[in-house]
Amino acid sequence: MERKYEVMFILRPDVAAEEADKLIAGFEATITKGNGKLVSSEKLGNRKLAYTVRKFNEGNYNLLTVEADGSLVAELERRLRVTEPVIKFITVRMDEEEKRINKIKKLRSTKIKQSTVNAQAAQAAQANAAAAASQAAAAQAATAQPPAAQPAAPQRSAEQPAETAAVPEAIA
Repeated sequence: MERKYEVMFILRPDVAAEEADKLIAGFEATITKGNGKLVSSEKLGNRKLAYTVRKFNEGNYNLLTVEADGSLVAELERRLRVTEPVIKFITVRMDEEEKRINKIKKLRSTKIKQSTVNAQAAQAAQANAAAAASQAAAAQAATAQPPAAQPAAPQRSAEQPAETAAVPEAIA
């Protein structure tokens, strides 16, 4: 059963361009001789490694996209492992990866974004609060009574001096 794979491998940075081309051509020949289909071959160039691998801090990255059987991919991995200029490689089965990505996209499209829901809920809460406040103000205005009359301050007589008029009656 043919499946789609991506094979990324890193060559030593001191490998000459002609020698790198020969190695890549050899891997491509392995794929075509094994009844596989080479979809694409990309040279990603010389890049810095995230960590030191076999005393190298950078490497020449290459990517092969292949449609092949598992046995052919196992043979390609074996050749990558025994080829001395290859310092690191990884093989990813893309048909499974594409299935997983499509599943995630489908799931995300059915869900409503939580930020949208929160924003709509906040707007509704503000509208409800504003409506309640205006109703309360209208109800208070409708039932408003004139303010209760303040108790009258005691009148001072003309005989009483001004200083004692300010003192409350309970103290005087």
